Amino acid sequence: MDILLVDEPAPHVRRFTLNRPEKRNALSNSLRAQLLEGLEAADRDPQIRVMILRGAGACFSAGYDLGGGAAEPYPFQTAAGAGQWARHVVEGCFRIWDLAKPVIAQVHGWCLAGGSELATACDLVYVAEDAQIGYPPVRMMSPPDNQFHAWLCGLRPAMEMMLTGDAIDGQEAVRVGFANRAFPAERLEAEVLAMAERVAKIPTDVQQMNKRSVHRAMEIMGLRAAIRAGTEIQALALTTPSSRETFARFRDGVRQALDARDGDFGDYRTKGGD
Repeated sequence: MDILLVDEPAPHVRRFTLNRPEKRNALSNSLRAQLLEGLEAADRDPQIRVMILRGAGACFSAGYDLGGGAAEPYPFQTAAGAGQWARHVVEGCFRIWDLAKPVIAQVHGWCLAGGSELATACDLVYVAEDAQIGYPPVRMMSPPDNQFHAWLCGLRPAMEMMLTGDAIDGQEAVRVGFANRAFPAERLEAEVLAMAERVAKIPTDVQQMNKRSVHRAMEIMGLRAAIRAGTEIQALALTTPSSRETFARFRDGVRQALDARDGDFGDYRTKGGD
């Protein structure tokens, strides 16, 4: 089975579908490699003006593949040593950020951990009203690899998400700034395609400047430096006794480790998330 599906549902629009529904679209290194390769190929294609990223089945993505699919080798080279994983994740997100053409995330169902990082690397994010977006690894492991929360959501919402690991729904995601708009799940695909077609009306040579102007403003305020600096905190967090104990549980079994992490909270595991 192809783990990444590619189609062109409208003129100048290329759509990528994460296709591991039986794994809730867990982001294995193979899937991430194919996605980055596909996005970069679309960025070079003069016929494409905008890309859409979505997930097959019940959700967008429940996070990185904790069952072994995220082990080395990684999809592309980054400096080795302590913190390599987090630096690698951030580098991948900035590769999407730095594309000339806009990328739209179409989010439904679970959008957790690495899945939420992938969505935030996109330029526009449209969500189902009942989507569930969160970063549960803060409960027993570490802060995010890609620490976007304070930048997108502001101090208070970001702090609450970091200190609880709780998920927010699509409407709350719009309120705090994670997403642009929320729609009923049955309307999400049509609304995203309509927006993609609207964005595609603008030629790429103009649109890439429009996109870059917003990104440069964020970078001048320190976004790129802050997110890269966050990788060092993430690496330090992985040395704590709690984090090491958590990884030991994962070696014994992913399901048991997630049960231990989320059992006291009564969420995620009982609802099918990672």
